[in-house]
Amino acid sequence: MEKILKNKKILISGIGKGLGLDMFYKCIDSGAFIYGFTRSKDDIKKIKKEYLKKSKIFVGNASDYKFLKKLFFYFKKNKIYLNGLINNAGQRQRKSFVDITKKDINDIINVNFLSVFLISQFFVKNAKKTNQDSIVNIGSIVGEKPFSDLIGYASSKSAISGFTKSLALELAEKNYNIRVNCINPGFTKTSYFQNFKKNKKLYKWTLSKISAGRWGESSEISKLAIFLLSNKASYINGQIINIDGGWKY
Repeated sequence: MEKILKNKKILISGIGKGLGLDMFYKCIDSGAFIYGFTRSKDDIKKIKKEYLKKSKIFVGNASDYKFLKKLFFYFKKNKIYLNGLINNAGQRQRKSFVDITKKDINDIINVNFLSVFLISQFFVKNAKKTNQDSIVNIGSIVGEKPFSDLIGYASSKSAISGFTKSLALELAEKNYNIRVNCINPGFTKTSYFQNFKKNKKLYKWTLSKISAGRWGESSEISKLAIFLLSNKASYINGQIINIDGGWKY
């Protein structure tokens, strides 16, 4: 793999499994040193040992303000200036609108949106304006295209799109030299895929709605994220990029 992230220091949230873990591996393969975090120590044990030498991993929750404050104090104390951020941490929630509780909506907003807001804010405060830095937010096509029983999840992901566009504009106007973009993945083969595939009727329906006729691979999302983090994407800013195989409305 081309080392287009050589000498860059990248922070990735939610590296424990699925897309986050794939991005963790591929960013390192692209030359970056990765600072990542996951909610469980058990997740770290599953990571290939050769990659642990090219990374530093923390255990904490993306929506835990105290953890984030401590994490970025570590960067400040050790004079570590990050070059890139992937806001990947998130959770799914499938529930009928009338059954969603206040706790349900608080939980999904805290993890899927508030964490993106807070981590990005800490990142910007950590940045050097002389760098060419980049933030990549991971949203979802569910934030743009309607699905039943996913209103809480959809709301949290839609918020990321508006946040991305507004932050990109503000940072550009204030000369921070930080680009901000968002990737909206469609149905992608992660650990979620195996459970979803058991429902043959629903799985068949998803295939009928995807022009490509298949679910996406994590590597396809990761490669786009790496490109957006690199200097090769220096003219791409404030964009919401759907990577969904051509979803049919």
